[in-house]
Amino acid sequence: MKRMEITVNHQTYSVAVPCSVVQLLTAVLQIPGSGIAVAVNQSIVSKTDWSVYHLQPGDQVMLIKATQGG
Repeated sequence: MKRMEITVNHQTYSVAVPCSVVQLLTAVLQIPGSGIAVAVNQSIVSKTDWSVYHLQPGDQVMLIKATQGG
């Protein structure tokens, strides 16, 4: 199986090719998709596109968690 390296919040992961944002969140990071925003290479990826947005080798992924308060 072909693999690639991506960076998530400054930590490197080796993931299978192809890998969508949903696959990254559920299979690799094992976190729920609720309450977070995802940016790839400093561009926000709409939640509706997570299942079809495929990551590329070397992508820089940033997970932004929503917090309450103000």
